[in-house]
Amino acid sequence: MPTPLPTGPLVTRDGISAQLRAAGVRTGVTLLVHSSLSSLGWVCGGAVAVVQGILGALGRLGTLVVPTQTGDLSDPELWGQPAVPEEWWETIRATMPAYDPRLTPSRGVGVIPETVRRWPGALRSAHPQTSFAALGPRAAEITEGHATDCRLGERSPLARLERLGARVLLLGAGYDACTSFHLAEYRTPSPLVEVGRPAPGGGWEVVTEVSITSDGFAELGHDFERDRPVVRGTVGAAETRLFPVADAVAYAEKWLPLHRPRELWALHGRE
Repeated sequence: MPTPLPTGPLVTRDGISAQLRAAGVRTGVTLLVHSSLSSLGWVCGGAVAVVQGILGALGRLGTLVVPTQTGDLSDPELWGQPAVPEEWWETIRATMPAYDPRLTPSRGVGVIPETVRRWPGALRSAHPQTSFAALGPRAAEITEGHATDCRLGERSPLARLERLGARVLLLGAGYDACTSFHLAEYRTPSPLVEVGRPAPGGGWEVVTEVSITSDGFAELGHDFERDRPVVRGTVGAAETRLFPVADAVAYAEKWLPLHRPRELWALHGRE
């Protein structure tokens, strides 16, 4: 049987730029992008064309920011996708390579962020599990100083993006991927957890962090979109949503204490 032809739509670099402008992206802005390449259709040039298209819409004065998280640099006792045998845990902790912003690939955030991470001139923040990469004139300002004991809080790129008036673009991604909501978790009563990871000098370290979870973010996003201005559009076959980081954080700060049950925190009391 011959391989069936792709159904499209056919998406090009220039088409992405034009459709992003039509969806509200303005030249010169700072844009935090959460994305799904497969949602776009058949992209001529793949993830590289998508990044070129976004940069084209932003222009030379704009800055592109993406999450480049590395959740696999964590305690194997907590792994589930897939789990590993208990007798492996201590060996994994002793031998896991430490985070290196130049070498460690992102995981679980898609091929577009990984493409940005490897782009010439890209800068990446220092947190070993929740880093961000950025391209553009504000890249250093956004990525520098990411505290290694502050995943997504006041000493992370998220807080800088909020202060800079950055916008979030959900490009075929849902609100469950919206990292801006996590900044609100740091500003509402949240439990602390012990987080294990490979230490920079070798071996294993444990740091105390704010507990974070994206559970409930889809419902939070639904209510946010109902109550606050969100610009909706289309790029290829993907739906887009565009809104300020500050709006998302402010709304989540009020929403989370009212809607997130205490039992949920109990489930995430250890990460």
